[in-house]
Amino acid sequence: MKKRIEDLRLIENIRLNDEYFEIVLISGHPLPEILPGQFAEVRVDGSETTFLRRPFSFFDTETEKQQVRLLIQIVGEGTQRLSEIKPGTFLNLIYPLGRSFSLPEGKKFLLVAGGVGIAPMLLLGKWLRAQDRDPVFLFGFRSHRQFFELDRFEALGEVYVTTEDGSLGVKGLVTAHPLLADEGFSGIYTCGPEPMMKAVAHVAAEKNLFCEASLENTMACGFGACLTCARQTTEGVKMVCSDGPVLNTKQIIWQT
Repeated sequence: MKKRIEDLRLIENIRLNDEYFEIVLISGHPLPEILPGQFAEVRVDGSETTFLRRPFSFFDTETEKQQVRLLIQIVGEGTQRLSEIKPGTFLNLIYPLGRSFSLPEGKKFLLVAGGVGIAPMLLLGKWLRAQDRDPVFLFGFRSHRQFFELDRFEALGEVYVTTEDGSLGVKGLVTAHPLLADEGFSGIYTCGPEPMMKAVAHVAAEKNLFCEASLENTMACGFGACLTCARQTTEGVKMVCSDGPVLNTKQIIWQT
């Protein structure tokens, strides 16, 4: 798949809560095919400490409008700088990068995410719907303060929420939600903290279910050249940015 290096114009910078924001970018050209699970490497200008590009999953795309959306969590100076950028500013992206989610046989799929791991799940849900599949979303937050409106997900399928402090939805970790015991799913997709994904993969393995995880390793170049995202798997060393970020969980040697 052909990659682009392109300046996209920021048309909206939407603050969702204290921790998350969404940016909407428009291209001057028809968008390339962007699949769920793929990502962009974004250059952060105006930050004295952010030397490398930052990888962000595609949250959504609007092909007819030539627009892409990125959901970003503020975790350092680079993402803080991006949260302050005004409409009209151009951001330089390398995209689309990485291996996307795949589609096995089946009808109903569970999409499990924690925190900013929600980022690839909207586009994945839309893609599943387009393939006549039924997505069910299970999201975990630390508290209601991380929560943002999930109406776009609710338009695609059922949405279940957990919070660690019990301030919203079911109290506890997302991996303890009773939905994971449901026998009606054909497969599971997951993205978020590694301990969460490991637990989800364990559930899938016990049920002999298809399961893919989108890994969140540091990815400096996006092409597999710098080796910063090298990861040992059951099939040898793989570069998360080019061989992933989506891998079948049977391949993954968990680090935690």
